[in-house]
Amino acid sequence: MEHTQVGVVHTKIVRADPDAVAELSKYGVATIHEAMGRVGLMRPYLRPVYPKARMCGTAVTVLLQPGDNWMLHVAAEQIQDGDVVVAACTTESEDGFFGELLATSFRARGCVGLVIDGGVRDVIDLEGMDFPVFSRAVNAKGTVKATLGSVNVPVVCGNALVRPGDVIDADADGVVVVPRERAAEVAAASAAREADEEGKRTRFRAGKLGLDMYGMRGPLAELGLRYEN
Repeated sequence: MEHTQVGVVHTKIVRADPDAVAELSKYGVATIHEAMGRVGLMRPYLRPVYPKARMCGTAVTVLLQPGDNWMLHVAAEQIQDGDVVVAACTTESEDGFFGELLATSFRARGCVGLVIDGGVRDVIDLEGMDFPVFSRAVNAKGTVKATLGSVNVPVVCGNALVRPGDVIDADADGVVVVPRERAAEVAAASAAREADEEGKRTRFRAGKLGLDMYGMRGPLAELGLRYEN
């Protein structure tokens, strides 16, 4: 399979349209996930390493070897403004692949955040920098630089397929992947969903019940729900 390539760096990738990425950045992960047809979520164990971490950008992907962060340094050269680095591992590893020094390097290249199916450290420093990171674990254990992986190949991160140039949106609710060719479509669907939800929010504030707004009473009665005094 293509995503198992080891020892290659693809220097030219197709990124999602910047205008579509900017539009997607207005919406939360839950909205985008629902608007896209309830697909694209990474596993919920990928959590922000500090409160209010938030990011949206195009993926530069990294395939790591366990306990080895060499390819993150290789990936830094491929970062462009607005990119999110998405790092997966050839097998499960919770070592501290990433910290404040690499964050400093990534930010200088224009990186807007990291998603990693592994561990990170220097969390207080990352929060002080306001460099968003979503990770599998926080772990002080260091790594080596000894084994080749790859950069800008398709990877599976948190059980979600991520291709170079796809859109990554992450907030307190999780991480969602939008295929680069669907970015504009999903942005439009997210806008429509937000508008619909605002209408519902107004009706809820006025005291309207979901039972009536969503036409739930009939189906509930058909299933035998009864009210007793």
